[in-house]
Amino acid sequence: MNYDAKVKNRMKRIEGQIRGILKMMEEDKECRDVVTQMSAVRSAIDRTAALIVSMNLEQCIREDKGENSEDLIKEAVNLLVKSR
Repeated sequence: MNYDAKVKNRMKRIEGQIRGILKMMEEDKECRDVVTQMSAVRSAIDRTAALIVSMNLEQCIREDKGENSEDLIKEAVNLLVKSR
């Protein structure tokens, strides 16, 4: 699959958020603040995973001309469930 610039930029932002969390830990920031940022990273990863799965599903359905679309949809749903 070809990952477009939007997806790559999302991952770079997440990488920056993680670096920020590490810096917060090094600076002994409050637990509440660190966990809040960790939750934000998890949410960003979940949204990015869902985007990737949906983009891949769309691409696969277009290529297969709908012949196996039901199986592809089931596989996509399973990927999303596993990611949680």
